[in-house]
Amino acid sequence: MKKILFLLAGTLLTIQLNAQQGVKHVLLISIDGLRPEFYLEKGWDTPNLRNLMETGIYANGINSIFPSVTYPAHTTIITGAYPASHGVFYNAPRGAPNGRWYWESNLIKTKTLWDACKEAGLTTGSVMWPVTVGAPITWNFPVKRADNDDKSDQLSVTRPFLSPANLVDDMINHKIISGNEDEFKYPKIDHTIGQMSAFILKSHKPNLMAVHFVGADHYQHSGGRDSEQAHNAVTLIDKEIGRLLTVLKDEKMRANTTIIITGDHGFADNEKAFSPNVVLAKMNLSEDEAKFTTPGGSAFLYVKDKKVVPSIVKMFNELPENQKVFRIIDRKQLNAIGADPSASLALAFNKGVIGKPGKKGELLVDINGGGNHGYFPDFQEIKTGFIINGAGVAGHKEVFGLGIKDIAPLITDILKLPFNAKDGKLYPNILSK
Repeated sequence: MKKILFLLAGTLLTIQLNAQQGVKHVLLISIDGLRPEFYLEKGWDTPNLRNLMETGIYANGINSIFPSVTYPAHTTIITGAYPASHGVFYNAPRGAPNGRWYWESNLIKTKTLWDACKEAGLTTGSVMWPVTVGAPITWNFPVKRADNDDKSDQLSVTRPFLSPANLVDDMINHKIISGNEDEFKYPKIDHTIGQMSAFILKSHKPNLMAVHFVGADHYQHSGGRDSEQAHNAVTLIDKEIGRLLTVLKDEKMRANTTIIITGDHGFADNEKAFSPNVVLAKMNLSEDEAKFTTPGGSAFLYVKDKKVVPSIVKMFNELPENQKVFRIIDRKQLNAIGADPSASLALAFNKGVIGKPGKKGELLVDINGGGNHGYFPDFQEIKTGFIINGAGVAGHKEVFGLGIKDIAPLITDILKLPFNAKDGKLYPNILSK
């Protein structure tokens, strides 16, 4: 009898400890090019996103970083640091050969959530998250971007960098994917991402699972914000999110999992293209002396000798009014938003204007079709979305003033990680006490 009572007491103690531990899992989903309209407006076929929004905490837009592009933004999400601290300034290193992007995690100069989870003895999973080649992720299908994107086989390019090495073979053996290269091309790739992520989630139940869906970005670039292709891509992503939610339910993980849906940037439809290096060419400045890098809706100036900067500023300020489709972001402002410390200044283009790198031709031209990002993150269209739902979330409400830099502190608090974000702050009243 005493033995039975002892066993019952031990069981009750285990239940109590498990209840105190609370949240055990975070499912972090990034929709590249996510806009709040996807879950706030009925014109988008997103029942899963809408349900998560209506039963959780959400925002009508959160701030990105500058420039608001994919690789530095995703690095900010996973570090809580601005680019100036984490060292990933654009999608590709400045001056890198064509097809060479920021892939390797050792290019990140600050601690990541992957590092913190490993230090805490927690497991991690990731599918298609940028800058994760070689990251300390337990189950990892990283992005090793194929040259020319659709023309190369993403799977064969990525295979040497899987963790563990048999990750994809295991999925093929379980008939999760076939391994055909078409599965890793548009428009099928988000379906494949959903299948792979669901397999890792079901089979291994990592404490932190990060998923990066890519089709919404691809089709907003090609067809604009509200193209039929963009709608179709968002619908597919929502269905794949539904697949992941089903796994959480079936595996009885829903009660102790926090779900975070976010993105890296919004989108603006293209209207004009501005070529700032044309101005430098008219000043007889060589590319070695001064050059603008143009990541979408902005341009960053790099100079050999900073003495030329005042004359460059003067030249741009003297352009005719119809060519002033930008505002100059000086070094002090760049410091405040944590942009590349090597840039002397930046041009923040007006909504609908994108930068072109060439130094010949017209300074400003009209363009039709497509969309872009990379803008200074201070207008609604370029903001991304945010939803948090599930275990540990304090009810249902709208929040304001959040940035993607503040997501890492949330995850840190949820999983009780040994981690301090350099720039992000824990937003109050999102998590229950």
